[in-house]
Amino acid sequence: MKIHKFPFSVAYADTDAGGIVYHGRYLEVAERARMQWLRGIKFPDSDIGFVVRELNIKYSTPLKLGDDFVVESRIVKVGSASLQVEQKFVKDDNVCAILLVTVAYIGVDLRLKRIPDFIMSKIS
Repeated sequence: MKIHKFPFSVAYADTDAGGIVYHGRYLEVAERARMQWLRGIKFPDSDIGFVVRELNIKYSTPLKLGDDFVVESRIVKVGSASLQVEQKFVKDDNVCAILLVTVAYIGVDLRLKRIPDFIMSKIS
């Protein structure tokens, strides 16, 4: 499956007192990358869309104030109503963190719903 790339620059607000990116900030940046990936897709009015069901992060090399990096997102597993997405935080060809997120597709009734084919064709 294709890789979506989201560039990001670390600002002061992203860091702790030591100038290292705060661990929780990775979640926010990953969410922004997923939102950018889905930008322009019109979801049916009967659907809410994707919601996070499960999340795992492995940190390997800290990102620091002033670092420029890219979040590389790709689908690694497809279910009828869910996706597993791997998001790598990459700086200078070095993987700094890997986030693995399972998202479920739900309708306005908050129940699982089959992912529409037109959405899969735009993101895969």
